[in-house]
Amino acid sequence: MKELIQKLPKAELHLHIEGSLEPELMFKLAQKNNIAIPYKTIEEVKQAYNFTSLQSFLDIYYAGANVLITESDFFDLTWAYLLTCKAQNIVHVEIFFDPQTHTKRSISFKTVVDGITKALQKGEIELGISSFLIMCFLRHLSEAEAYETLKESLPFKEHIIAVGLDSSEVGNPPSKFQNVFEAARKEGYKIVAHAGEEGSSTYIWEALTLLHVNRIDHGIRCDEDTNLVEHLKNIQMPLTVCPLSNVKLRAIKDMRNHNILTLLRKGLLVTVNSDDPAYFGGYLNENYEAIVENLDISETELKALIGNSFKASFLSEKKKKAYLGLLS
Repeated sequence: MKELIQKLPKAELHLHIEGSLEPELMFKLAQKNNIAIPYKTIEEVKQAYNFTSLQSFLDIYYAGANVLITESDFFDLTWAYLLTCKAQNIVHVEIFFDPQTHTKRSISFKTVVDGITKALQKGEIELGISSFLIMCFLRHLSEAEAYETLKESLPFKEHIIAVGLDSSEVGNPPSKFQNVFEAARKEGYKIVAHAGEEGSSTYIWEALTLLHVNRIDHGIRCDEDTNLVEHLKNIQMPLTVCPLSNVKLRAIKDMRNHNILTLLRKGLLVTVNSDDPAYFGGYLNENYEAIVENLDISETELKALIGNSFKASFLSEKKKKAYLGLLS
């Protein structure tokens, strides 16, 4: 089914643009911007990608982001990702960015957004890839800091469709950010949140009942609670699952034990995504391939997963229908 994965148009809904920073570009930008990084070679960087937890990954992730300084850096980062999308027949993307990772280094919000959006606009014109941008709050920081980021985003609302929540999950439940997400919703932003990756199923309940999310990012620990699984099914709440990431960060012991197919068969609206592909060993197609290689999935189920990526997107119903028609 590898040929089918390549052939079919796909959408990606859970991609951290900073997590697409490949070692080669990291070294190039570090040299250009005269930024010291704790690795002497590209191979050293790759060897460091043996993570034991979400936090051990985040430590390297934030260190890598330090090389991103200018608008052109953010443009180059995003453009490189879009070229991979074109090669993998990904026709629509909804990407995360973490403004606090950059503003705390005195990089302006405008620099970050302008670089990313200019690449996304070029991608639509030259590559035919449509896109939406999602701003995330870093959950290890305070709600007060998230409020400041929300205020900074307001002049750029035309470029940002939703607000999300990422970074260290355990100890930073969605309830910590209930008020700022209410404020974001009043500003017209859609709401998404990482929940149920390392955090328990209670984090998913909080994201649903306190943040009133439009999508759950990850959500794989929903199976701890049969009532939650039934609720997610009934409301068709999208879950943006990232298989390779789950295994790399040891949220799932082995790909053969991944529950994505079980959740699909229970009627949940699960999707496949790559999360931070430069760090986790594969982009979107590699995630689909890992599922095919390790789970007993049929061609019909594969098409259902791909179809779900459009159903769960923020595209108009008309555009969703057009893309779904290409899968039949």
